[in-house]
Amino acid sequence: MKIIELTFPFETPLEGIPTSLVMALGDFDGIHLGHQEVIRRTIAAAKRLQVPAAIMTFTPHPRFVLGQAKYEQNLTPLIEKTETFSKMGVEFIYLIHFTTAFSQISPKMFVDQVLSSLGIQSVVVGFDFTFGHEGKGTPEVLQNLSEGKFSVEIVPPYDLQGEKVSSTSIREYLCEGKMEQVRDLLGHYYRLRGIVVTGDGRGRTIGFPTANIEPLEAYVIPGKGVYAVRCKVQGAIFNGVMNIGSKPTFTDDVKQTLEAHLFDFNASIYGEQMEVEFIRFIRQERKFSSVDELIKQIHLDAEEAKRILD
Repeated sequence: MKIIELTFPFETPLEGIPTSLVMALGDFDGIHLGHQEVIRRTIAAAKRLQVPAAIMTFTPHPRFVLGQAKYEQNLTPLIEKTETFSKMGVEFIYLIHFTTAFSQISPKMFVDQVLSSLGIQSVVVGFDFTFGHEGKGTPEVLQNLSEGKFSVEIVPPYDLQGEKVSSTSIREYLCEGKMEQVRDLLGHYYRLRGIVVTGDGRGRTIGFPTANIEPLEAYVIPGKGVYAVRCKVQGAIFNGVMNIGSKPTFTDDVKQTLEAHLFDFNASIYGEQMEVEFIRFIRQERKFSSVDELIKQIHLDAEEAKRILD
């Protein structure tokens, strides 16, 4: 797979790009089931036409550039997004650096000066794809503006049990700790990658040593609370329980931490990379009246996590 990074206006002529391809367009935040359908159709069309399958996506998230600060956090950071595209069979990724200036171009300029310069034979977009200044470009507008230069396939909404699959819904479910609903819309459990860093060591003193995780990227973090998790570290997978929050029993500090206690595990893993899968929410974080009360609750949390994960 080849990644081609571009900033508008493009330098011409562009080097190392195919002269004909099928391209999917979108941010693909999370690469949920609806996105996966768009990508599958792109690859199928490319095979029919015997040309490469490509994706055009954007960094950072367009909504972040347009002032929505929460979109600095990603469901799927760029490096993981490209890994997934490659696994699905995409051959080229056109990575557009989304800027305020780029957000101002008209839908016609997007077609004439961006898409038409890339050797596109066919475009595949989701039903809700928008482009151009103020998002005035729609899939139907794209069809009209293509003027026969390329075909446009519009993928209808992907519904799951009567619910439209969307990145917005996934973000809301994560905030609410509804991990099973997140899994259903993504097609897999939500996961993040981080580095195990030194914490305050308090977990070990109360009989529950924890790995403090510092996320590698700006992920959307699930809502505060305790979760049953699966963690991959040093090439092995371990069940565990994770707390996301500020440890109110011990401190008034509002800084949020991610701490995982792995079952049947006692190796030193400081500095190691860990991938965490969030399986199910167990309870809200709360302040306990004593350390003994907290220890009792952690035992209950661990038993509940083992029941869930078994």
